[in-house]
Amino acid sequence: MVNKHSQSFFGQSTGLTLVSSSKTEPFIFLKCIKKKPDGSWEKPSLGEGKTIKCNLDEIVMILEVLNRNKDSWSSFHNFKDVKTQISFKWEDAAKQKLLIYIGKYSKMLNYAQTEIFRMLLKHIIQEKIEFATIPNLNPIKKPTESSKDHTEKNKVPNSTELPSVKETVENNENEVSNINGVIEGETEKALLIQFEDNKEVWIPKSVIRSDYNSINEITQNFMIDNWILKKNNIFKN
Repeated sequence: MVNKHSQSFFGQSTGLTLVSSSKTEPFIFLKCIKKKPDGSWEKPSLGEGKTIKCNLDEIVMILEVLNRNKDSWSSFHNFKDVKTQISFKWEDAAKQKLLIYIGKYSKMLNYAQTEIFRMLLKHIIQEKIEFATIPNLNPIKKPTESSKDHTEKNKVPNSTELPSVKETVENNENEVSNINGVIEGETEKALLIQFEDNKEVWIPKSVIRSDYNSINEITQNFMIDNWILKKNNIFKN
């Protein structure tokens, strides 16, 4: 059992990422970004995109829709006097495609993506029920004069206070980049791509977030997770 979870669902123009920063925190984050007119993607690190925090009650209601017990569910989030409407509903009575609305962002998940989203959310809430609802049974003891002196003596000079928890989350390893390349080979699970610096690298299909044409010798744009690009020393020109 791990402490953190992150799963992204990318399409042609919109990306949705589900993030659980810790199993001991009674909430998750849903982060949305979209492609700009110039072809680049919004960057949360620059204040772009939209991130909301869902508590345990809201996770349960989302799961009611994902489990097909409800046709839809919606709510309003209020953060710093900014209200954001969120909605989860099925496209039609067949309940094969899920429509997600978060403010001005919208994302459709196909059947496979919906099942991944449902199973992950079910696993996460089970973790949080077990680990995020435990009361703090160890009251903080007031330090004695001697302990205060000891603390002051061992205090690191110029130390900074830890930042408070905010309602946004950053996970740079899950950011993506648009980069040009040519497919030189293909297996069931990976593409051999020659990038603009003539460097050829096998890239797992699981980290390629955009559609692509398997025909060789044509230059095309790929949306690839940054971590794999950094691992192979591939940089955008």
